[in-house]
Amino acid sequence: MVVVAARATSATTAASQRFVAEHLARATAIGERLADIVVDPDAFVSALRSGFAEIGDPTVQAAQRLIAPGIGPVLGVRLPLMTAVHRAFMRGSRQTSSSQILDVTDRLLREELREARWFGMWNLGRLLPSDPERTWQLLRRAAGEADDWISVDTLAHPYAEGILRDRRRWAEIEQFVYSPWRWERRLVGSTLATLPHVHGIPGDRGEQEAAIVTHGLAAIAQLIGDDESDVQKALSWALRNFAALDRAAVTRFLQTETETARRTNDGHREIGRAHV
Repeated sequence: MVVVAARATSATTAASQRFVAEHLARATAIGERLADIVVDPDAFVSALRSGFAEIGDPTVQAAQRLIAPGIGPVLGVRLPLMTAVHRAFMRGSRQTSSSQILDVTDRLLREELREARWFGMWNLGRLLPSDPERTWQLLRRAAGEADDWISVDTLAHPYAEGILRDRRRWAEIEQFVYSPWRWERRLVGSTLATLPHVHGIPGDRGEQEAAIVTHGLAAIAQLIGDDESDVQKALSWALRNFAALDRAAVTRFLQTETETARRTNDGHREIGRAHV
């Protein structure tokens, strides 16, 4: 039985690798084309949609709809191919102004096609150093419109980078703790979980990590009793990553939350702790 399962997995992996290899050159060409037309958002989006349709994989498309029910329009572009498109675009648009990248990113984030939105989200980290205020406006809007966990977790990286670049942004992500929109509450956990993996931001890394743990645990304490499983999973993900930064602080936090759950008979708080 185990041997059969291993063979099936191996065959699936081989098919995935073969698909990527067969479409990699085309993905690179798509990214180069996008760099050439970045000054025209309409043409850019049209080329991205048609290009992604060429390299989309029906197997991945079906899997995305299975693991993220209600995800909306997807083409099933495999991550290595989408990465190849974005890298080629980045190389080809090095001399493009931030304003033009912002315009096309704004347009991408308004698209229903999920791969278009994700591509736009990947641009946000590039824009934060040069135009933080307008980029943060796009981040806020994208957070309010995200309606699936893949989009939320994709958005978490630029949110995390924005926080590390400007500590004032902690207040904004902490506001999502009280959001009625579960995906904004999920974004809190996803962003916190991503923060330890964001490097290369100016500043003292030790101070950054201390702030991550201090602010992060405070935010998790506000959400740990949330009854949405999507939120609980993100908080557990964050706690596991925080343990690598300060295991003692996370241990104390979990002990306190365990005592609170027992004292108050808070089942949701206990569920959130159990996911860790």
